Amino acid sequence: MEPPKVQSEGGLNVTLTIRLLMHGKEVGSIIGKKGETVKKMREESGARINISEGNCPERIVTITGPTDTIFKAFAMIAYKFEEDIINSMSNSPATSKPPVTLRLVVPASQCGSLIGKGGSKIKEMRESTGAQVQVAGDMLPNSTERAVTISGTPEAIIQCVKQICVVMLESPPKGATIPYRPKPTSTPVIFSGGQAYTIQGQYAVPHPDVWKRVLQRAPMNSPFLTT
Repeated sequence: MEPPKVQSEGGLNVTLTIRLLMHGKEVGSIIGKKGETVKKMREESGARINISEGNCPERIVTITGPTDTIFKAFAMIAYKFEEDIINSMSNSPATSKPPVTLRLVVPASQCGSLIGKGGSKIKEMRESTGAQVQVAGDMLPNSTERAVTISGTPEAIIQCVKQICVVMLESPPKGATIPYRPKPTSTPVIFSGGQAYTIQGQYAVPHPDVWKRVLQRAPMNSPFLTT
């Protein structure tokens, strides 16, 4: 079943923002060498594609633009991930190709509409697109958003994203949304002999910046200030 065309009054496409949660390796694939892949995606789709900063195991990729540009950007991402899977299989004994998987970050207040009464909407999406769709039961840490995982062929994923966009436009979020922000990885720090060390693999590496920050934040009676 072809999803309805998403258009505003006057026939113009609606501008929408979709957020994706990706692992570092996936983000690296989207960025490409010297940022060439993401630059090409931006130019060819016409969508704005922003990637959150920070040394985090997970990153947020935000795609904004008229719906047709968003679908083009999604198609490019889905086909890039399929290409990565095919390349990884050439060095692997696996014979069956795993599906492409994308994780959307959706305000929890819209997830009820995505699931539908008694799961009817999500069932309809699965059956009409051939993609697997799962809405996480729990909210992402320190946020009011949930992860929606879509997996299947790139074609199935694109059709599924179109249907999800229709539902999100028909059922706007209720109340304030606290967006999910991935936390940076914290490196363990050891203080010894007036020096700060960070653990990198099996080694303790001197880290003067950490020591400086500790001294700046330490109260006057702190044991860190003793000589």
